[in-house]
Amino acid sequence: MSVTIYHNPRCSKSRQALALLEEKGVEPEIVLYLESPPTPAALKDIVKKLKVESPRDIMRRNESVYTEQQLDGVTNSDALVEAMAANPILIERPIVVKGDKAAIGRPPESVLEIL
Repeated sequence: MSVTIYHNPRCSKSRQALALLEEKGVEPEIVLYLESPPTPAALKDIVKKLKVESPRDIMRRNESVYTEQQLDGVTNSDALVEAMAANPILIERPIVVKGDKAAIGRPPESVLEIL
């Protein structure tokens, strides 16, 4: 079964998670999500696989765009997903997906739980 990592090579946690996967012999599909953002449908699927309550749970709330777009007051899940698709810097990183499971690599070792 294939493994996908939504990766930002400038992020140390993302690089560590990728290295852990490679150490385990996993050659993941690497999605440079800042360059090729996931679609809203793909983001909804990731949220479902992560088993989180809201898309907000995978958002980087300290990013300036989060404040600029006043996303703190948004309660509509579709609007949050659309904001992440339009501004992929808002997506927490890294996210690793395998089949019907996903994990956020914070700490990086947490991605090993889905292998």
